[in-house]
Amino acid sequence: MAAPQAPSPLRALAARALPYAPALAASGALGALCIRAVLDQAGRPALPLDDAFIHMQYARRLAEGGFFSFVAGEGYSTGATSLLWPLLLAPFYALGLRDLSLVYAIWALGLVFHAALAVETARLARPLAGPAAAAGAGAMCAGFAAFAWFAWSGMETVAFAWILTRTARLAAGLLEPAKAEAAEDVGEPAMPAGSGATPSGSDAMPAGSDTMPAGSAAPLAGFAAPPSGSDAPLAGSDATPTASALLPSASAERPPAAVARALALAGFAAPLLRPEGALASLLAALALAVWAARPAPPSPLPASPPPAPIAPPRRGSAIPRLLDRRLLVLAPLLGPLVVPALNQLLAGHPTSSTTTVKWLLGNPNYDGPALRDALLQNIRLLVTDVLDGGQWTAVFLPEGSAVVIALGAVALAVAAHRRGRPAHAAIVAALALGALLPCTYLSFLWNRVRYVWPFAPAWLVMAACLARELGDAAQRVRRSLHYVTPLIAGAFAGALAARLPWAIHDLANSARAIDRQQVWLGRWAAQHLPEDARIGVNDTGALAYFSGRRTFDVVGLTTEGEARYWVAGAGSRFEHYEKLPPERRPTHFIVYPHWMACAPVLGRELVDATVEDQAILGGTTMIAYEARWDLLGSGALPVRSAPGERILDEVDVSDLESEAAHGYALEPLADQRNVAVALAAPESDAPGEVDRARAEIADGGRYYRAADRFVVHVAAPPAEARLVMRVASDDGAELAISVAGEEAGTVEVPAGTWVERAVPLPAARLSGATPIAITLRRGAGFHAFHYWLVGR
Repeated sequence: MAAPQAPSPLRALAARALPYAPALAASGALGALCIRAVLDQAGRPALPLDDAFIHMQYARRLAEGGFFSFVAGEGYSTGATSLLWPLLLAPFYALGLRDLSLVYAIWALGLVFHAALAVETARLARPLAGPAAAAGAGAMCAGFAAFAWFAWSGMETVAFAWILTRTARLAAGLLEPAKAEAAEDVGEPAMPAGSGATPSGSDAMPAGSDTMPAGSAAPLAGFAAPPSGSDAPLAGSDATPTASALLPSASAERPPAAVARALALAGFAAPLLRPEGALASLLAALALAVWAARPAPPSPLPASPPPAPIAPPRRGSAIPRLLDRRLLVLAPLLGPLVVPALNQLLAGHPTSSTTTVKWLLGNPNYDGPALRDALLQNIRLLVTDVLDGGQWTAVFLPEGSAVVIALGAVALAVAAHRRGRPAHAAIVAALALGALLPCTYLSFLWNRVRYVWPFAPAWLVMAACLARELGDAAQRVRRSLHYVTPLIAGAFAGALAARLPWAIHDLANSARAIDRQQVWLGRWAAQHLPEDARIGVNDTGALAYFSGRRTFDVVGLTTEGEARYWVAGAGSRFEHYEKLPPERRPTHFIVYPHWMACAPVLGRELVDATVEDQAILGGTTMIAYEARWDLLGSGALPVRSAPGERILDEVDVSDLESEAAHGYALEPLADQRNVAVALAAPESDAPGEVDRARAEIADGGRYYRAADRFVVHVAAPPAEARLVMRVASDDGAELAISVAGEEAGTVEVPAGTWVERAVPLPAARLSGATPIAITLRRGAGFHAFHYWLVGR
């Protein structure tokens, strides 16, 4: 019998694209609503997060020939949390979409990934929950307000959710290829293997296929649902062998090797879209390892004898195939190494600035009990508020959502047992637990909880499993209750979609706020600041993109080397600025003053942008300042100096390098009490003359200390020595000073502003590295700014 004629490439492409049509239609309608709301409120294209403009700036620099350089002429920056997203945007910029016109390309990408995510979510749910509930999962995904918000936010969030879900679906399909379901599950006997017919209602799909069988369940609501308890095709489908023959590419089984290659690629790419994609890399590598360990299935016999004898395979010809399989396992594991390797090669260190700023595990202020408490607090917040539609996520999730997710987890286990899909269930569970990864951040609440949502498709799959199990339970009670599964799945989708008006309004309002503040100030800087200006910023995206000026990111995300000083606190940043070369210092600042928290370097105010009626900005008012550097170094010396005395050693508190060199001991959460102040010169009881040229001085310091311990270094014992201390106390304090364990005296620190106090030290004990301790004997605490060991 003649083999069926292969379809034309155009028909094959149409068959592959068919499942996306309903999703694209739904996403297009939703996108039109979101874009219209933004244009109505902002009056022009706008984005709700400043971080979106960071991606746009990286894309701009890529199009200009700078490989992940944020500021022209300053080389590679480790601040890009996504390599692939700016790479996707750069061609549009190169083609002429500049300024805000690039936003239209970003919105188009958001639409595509939003639709693709709905399709992948439905496909992941189908083997576990059947086509009716899977269609419900796709509808839940399409109507999920968080995905709508972020699809048109300019961020990579939805694209990342798509690649996570796709990786999970491919991994599950490779481990548990599609098969005819048991008769009791599908409602009719399975067809014989190799018959070429598709059993009516079968859950069978090609392993890892990119397309559903022709006429199979669409991933969105709006299609007639099959009876609950049956996996029959949705109304209007055509699962006959004739239809399959017409579009064989839509139902022909995809070879496992092709699935494995697609899975390897997805696992490799996921961490390039976001660092948390390492989870997808691990899932992909594990699935590929199991697949590679399985013996290759025997090749099917040809339908007709070959025209000529085929030479027997050479001995050892299976070895390359085996090696190819095993090497394929390594591909996903290489993905998480790409960014650290680039950082090491181009910046000299493997870590990114984002890791330093945002990751608890890399933050020096959190270790031991403080780290554990912060992690537990984040997990508690995730479970009791974020997943439950609490104050942080009410705009996206109905109240009580955590109950549905918890019951869905139980239903997932039941579905896995009933349908023989343990690998599918395990992968969905791993994806759901991926929401714990953002709990390792200093805070995962930033930017509308954007770090958590990429793992939400797993919750929707679990909700679909819950709908299916409840529907099957109802049908066991009464056979006619076949509508319960689609009814429950539809109710879940409706509850999520009910949040859409609120979320769309918040999206538009947030976009207006960013446009009226960061974007407006960026354009103001382009018109009013010199071309050689260097702007210190704490929100770096829009200000860099629209101003065209060099920026200095005080947070350190996009300016190399600044992150460690940001996480240390304001006092350490001030001390660091003292040592910066003048050409690297900002000429201006455009910041939130309370975020900057470094008043000594903020000079004359130039302009401000105040936006009320918003909840996305870091502050109501952002202010542009001239930079002030005249106070740098003003606190470097004691205010009194005696003739003939010299400084033998000094500990500049808050100066990270000075503290490290002297073993200055810090307690956990030290960043929260690290300040920079500018005050009148302190009163001093030290001998010598007052330097009247320094009426006002600035210094960094650490507040509320119970003890200061450090080591001073003196080559040989001096003839005489004193310790001069610049300290303060809110309510007054008594401090005891000891040298190498021997008490040297006490000082009284009056309540109020800072003072300098001098204490004689036993000079004979000062040789080499000598430990000194200042201990609180009375009072609630003291503030330490500077210690000098002076002598002759």
